[in-house]
Amino acid sequence: MRIEIAKNKVFLKFPKKKLEIHPIWLRERARLDKLHDKNTDQRLYDPSELNINLKIKKASISNGHLNVNFNDGINFDYDIKELFYELNKNLPYEKPILWNSKLKYKLKTDYRENMFDTISMYDLLQNFYKYGFFLIKKTPTDENFLVKFANSIGTVRPTNFGTTFNVRSEKNYNDLAYTNHHIAAHTDNPYRKPVPCIQLLHCIYNETKGGFSTVVDGFAIAEYLKKNHKDSFKILSTTKVRYRFVDKNVILENWGEMIELDENRNTKQIRHSHRLDYVPILEKNKLEKFYKARKLFSKLCASKKFELKFKLETGDIIMFDNYRTLHGRTSFDEQGGKRFLKGCYIDHDSTEGKLRFLERKFNLKWKK
Repeated sequence: MRIEIAKNKVFLKFPKKKLEIHPIWLRERARLDKLHDKNTDQRLYDPSELNINLKIKKASISNGHLNVNFNDGINFDYDIKELFYELNKNLPYEKPILWNSKLKYKLKTDYRENMFDTISMYDLLQNFYKYGFFLIKKTPTDENFLVKFANSIGTVRPTNFGTTFNVRSEKNYNDLAYTNHHIAAHTDNPYRKPVPCIQLLHCIYNETKGGFSTVVDGFAIAEYLKKNHKDSFKILSTTKVRYRFVDKNVILENWGEMIELDENRNTKQIRHSHRLDYVPILEKNKLEKFYKARKLFSKLCASKKFELKFKLETGDIIMFDNYRTLHGRTSFDEQGGKRFLKGCYIDHDSTEGKLRFLERKFNLKWKK
């Protein structure tokens, strides 16, 4: 992709096509002091009032900059890299890297005091968004530390379980996570509107026999189905399922596809919770196709091809993208010791905001 100029028009040149950039699109991005507030980077005018017939009088390219002179008297020098950054949907991270059980990249780092606003944190979050999970080791085991860590990269989102929740075997439980049972790979809270984006689990101690954690790349499974089982991919990405949670204080419901696609038909979100899904009544042959596809999806989640398995150690914090990465655990025997994890949720917008802040702080925007 590159920028070209012809007859006072600006074009984006791709390998197989050329796209003209509308003059108003460029004019809206002219950050002159009289047009933009420096403190907030917000416009000081209403762009809808610009003349719809706005023209470019003159344009030139020099030293990585595009200079444009508009016929309304505004002249601005654009950094071409900054334009490309926005044209790439302005994401602060690279495209997801799909993985399976053969993943060799070590997605973990040791916690260091005061690492929250460092390049190390930038690298951590970059890798988190690339792979969908990350492990931070040797953190303090103070039960309040998880909130401190979560709020350093985002904002904790309270739910009916509280600001945080305790994952341990309880006598009076309202979710099977609070038992010692095997929990198959799943995404959390598909019954919420919106579904929590990121989950963090802090291992306070794990002395049990068993209780291994599992993670699976749901995007990788979706891509596998798309290439090898097209009918299964189609029905899982077009059938809305009802997810429901009930306890004595609340009933929560939401609908969504197991594989939700974006406008380009790329996987946007995975919803999978065998304990909480209710498929609507459909024609028998369509339901049969759905059940077969769901069975295949679950089988792949538990397969040696896609599942990573490891045991969380005292002081570990694992964070995973709840729109992508499924997680679970094996059953455990409490006779040999206790297992206690502290959990919470945060949302994508706050962590992406943290990434952009660190990019700006360390001038990292163009160093990917």
